[in-house]
Amino acid sequence: MRTRLRTAPGAAVAMAVLVVLTAYLAAAFPRSVDAYETNGLRHDIRTATAVERVLEISSPAFGPGMPRADREKTLRGAWVAQTQRKIVRGLPAPVRADEGASAYGVRTSEPIEVDEPWLAAPDNLPPMFTLAAQADLDRHSALREGRLPRADAPVTERTEEVEAAVTAATAKSLHIEVGSVLHVPAAGRDEIGVRITGIIAPREPDNSYWSFEPTLRTPTLVAKPTEDRPQPRYWRAALLLPPDAAPVLLATTGEPQLYWRIAPDTTALTARDAPALASRVASMKNGPELTELRTSVVGPVAEVATKLDDIVAGHRSMRAAIAPVVAVAALGIGAVAAVVLVMAGGLIAARRQAELALLRSRGASLRGIGGRLLAETAVIVVPAAAVGLWLAVLTVPEARLLPAVAAAGAAALLACAALPIRAVVGHRRPLPHGGREDLVRTRPSRRRTIAELTLLALAIGAVVALRRRGTGGASGSAGTGGVGDVDYLVSSAPVLVGLIAALILVRLYPLPLRLAGRPAGRLRGAVGFLSLARAGRASSSGALPLLALLVALTTAAFGGSVLAGIDGARERAAVLATGADARISVVGSSPELPDGLAAAVRESAGVRDVTAVRVEYGVPLPSDSVAFRTTVGVTMIGVEPRAYARLARQTGLGEFSADALKSVGGGGVGDGGPDPSRVLPAIASPAVAERLGDQPRDIRSAAGEFKVRVAEIQRNTPASPGTDYLLVNAADLTQRAPTTLLVGGAELDGAALRRTVAGFGDDLSVKLRSEERRTFVNTPMQEGAERIYAAAIAAGAGYALLALLLSLSQTAPERVTLLARLRTMGLTTRQGRQLLGLEVLPQALLAAVGGALVGWATVVLLAPGVDLVRLALSATSDVTLDGAPLQADPWSLVLPAVAVLALAGAVSVVQAWWAGREGSIKELRAGDSR
Repeated sequence: MRTRLRTAPGAAVAMAVLVVLTAYLAAAFPRSVDAYETNGLRHDIRTATAVERVLEISSPAFGPGMPRADREKTLRGAWVAQTQRKIVRGLPAPVRADEGASAYGVRTSEPIEVDEPWLAAPDNLPPMFTLAAQADLDRHSALREGRLPRADAPVTERTEEVEAAVTAATAKSLHIEVGSVLHVPAAGRDEIGVRITGIIAPREPDNSYWSFEPTLRTPTLVAKPTEDRPQPRYWRAALLLPPDAAPVLLATTGEPQLYWRIAPDTTALTARDAPALASRVASMKNGPELTELRTSVVGPVAEVATKLDDIVAGHRSMRAAIAPVVAVAALGIGAVAAVVLVMAGGLIAARRQAELALLRSRGASLRGIGGRLLAETAVIVVPAAAVGLWLAVLTVPEARLLPAVAAAGAAALLACAALPIRAVVGHRRPLPHGGREDLVRTRPSRRRTIAELTLLALAIGAVVALRRRGTGGASGSAGTGGVGDVDYLVSSAPVLVGLIAALILVRLYPLPLRLAGRPAGRLRGAVGFLSLARAGRASSSGALPLLALLVALTTAAFGGSVLAGIDGARERAAVLATGADARISVVGSSPELPDGLAAAVRESAGVRDVTAVRVEYGVPLPSDSVAFRTTVGVTMIGVEPRAYARLARQTGLGEFSADALKSVGGGGVGDGGPDPSRVLPAIASPAVAERLGDQPRDIRSAAGEFKVRVAEIQRNTPASPGTDYLLVNAADLTQRAPTTLLVGGAELDGAALRRTVAGFGDDLSVKLRSEERRTFVNTPMQEGAERIYAAAIAAGAGYALLALLLSLSQTAPERVTLLARLRTMGLTTRQGRQLLGLEVLPQALLAAVGGALVGWATVVLLAPGVDLVRLALSATSDVTLDGAPLQADPWSLVLPAVAVLALAGAVSVVQAWWAGREGSIKELRAGDSR
């Protein structure tokens, strides 16, 4: 082995580099999946609102028949803190508490009205306060004025005055100062005085300590439900008491409540913990864990509220949708890498064929030859695979080690076994000297035919299964959605299609060579005939490089189409979110846009077109057979038909003909009043069209009274995408003033547009499609899946090029010898380059054209079973897409095929140049086996 490595160091180093790369990719894939799934789970929990992610354990402040002293004891800070420690210690794994973001204490569950003449009252309604004795106020706030509240003397239910603090925002909005006293109503006794001793500012306002109940941090204006328009408003705010002052809340009318808000700690949480986390949270909400809390920690009436289990369910749903699509890329690149490793072993076996034949002729056994070759290969492969695994662990941290070890071990095992198996199979029986084993003369055996038919049946089954049930098969939907739950038969459909195509093309390949060889022989020059003859004498093992190229090109086409489909789905979602390149609307109480705004926007930089529309929400529809549904209003849109039809055509949202909304007149402007009997043609969404039927129906709205008849049905429209709508001609409305501007312009300057709109008031909002587009890439799972697909495309292209190089390298010595012999017969340098280029052209052209066609066919065959919505949009997105089907991307089909042709031509040119540079003496030595 030492002698072999010393005599062929280049081959050993090349094999080691190939194994390092392959083992690295094999080990990095499961670790990358683990990493982005774990980051996705942590991201989903961290970005959820505090109310959704926090576990709130609550209990009434007292039970029936409890003595007053016991009621007061359970509300004091010591007992509440002790209970908090018990809850945290008893949390079932993997539920862990982030104590820095958790909160506990006592609060009034119902707001209390405080009628002080000096407090702010916007509509003469007194403010409503929540009284909260929340622990650790000093650690979560910074003192601005005064001091923090204290309870110097024991506070009881009968205490007449306590101290409190308010945040700076509350003090500013409600005119509260240090020293102010608020008189809080009490039940059956005199009012309780709450003296403000300090004004504080939250250290981390977004921490769930403050954000779970936002009124603790920031007061809010709340509209009082009345029939008046506009509805009167009042302030909702909070008074922050010291923990030991909580017993005084028993005397208020606010129904005091104990609470413990446990913020989840995600630092040690992994994607594999998701099923257990969902199960434990469900148990805490309504199961054995809740029973344990009630019996030994909190009390018999404790309740647990959280939406953490819903967050985990959404994460698992996204995993189930993404994992099968990612598995397609993994299986594709894995198949190409396996073929390249086998080709590398075959190349070494071919180069050592004479040596092995000599050993075999001198009595070496197949077992001995195989064992020797296995040992020689293992010396190179095992350390190289270990290096690849080590690099994967370094570059992809925080993931499981065992799947990576198994993947790198599989790559090493294949690399070790390729050379011994190829050598043993090739030397089972004596080899005849000079026999032809080329594509034209070879005849497929019966065993090969059966194997190919079996693969064809598997491919058909995989394609049919994927088209019928999609990438999220039964196992994928029932499991956790991880890679281990993927239906690999379904996900291997592109690889199987490429494999079948390669086998079919290998069978058909000799036919055009035979047909082209006869007319080429009648040509004057010998280059064309010789190149075809040489191509026909290519080794029958040429199916391997063709297989590698076809699978790589198919994977690249599928992966590129996936990435293009994701980008297209996000572009469409952005259009659905805005209806145009920009949307300008009113956010204040006045629904109409100011005069001159549309003209000013037209002059803004990058604006191509401006369409003014009138949008009215909540317009009631007339009664139908389902009476209770008639109260649900729809969006009515008044438009100028030609401009709006042009916008709908440009955005692809509900394209229609402007003649469908032809004006009928009688709107009431300048003609003596509106005519309620006029019938307006309308375009409606499917649900609205079903409600209205095909007869004229009455419509009453702020824009006028009239009848409508549905002239056309469109699922979407730019002014109100994704909703039920009714579209009419604005010229037929009594009130025609626009409420929304839809702006078009590919080079729109958002900053300039906002400056223009700001000059017309503060109650106008500008929504840009480009900004909406950027919001859709917001989850680590989606970004991780995209990165894996991009890496798979790049790696597949690299392996495909390597397969082509190995294929050409295997026959390089024979080509150089042939070129040298032909030069002695008068072949010029230019003709030599043409000969080598034309010789590799048939196989390269077959691989390029076949790969492009197979890639296109694969995308077309599998498109009905692939939906890219979950890869494009997050579960919390406000935009809903009906679907994001897979479509063939032309660039992903053409560019890899052109690259194959270009590389094949470049290699042939380099070989011809090298042969001319070296000279012919070495190649023409008598007795050379080449």
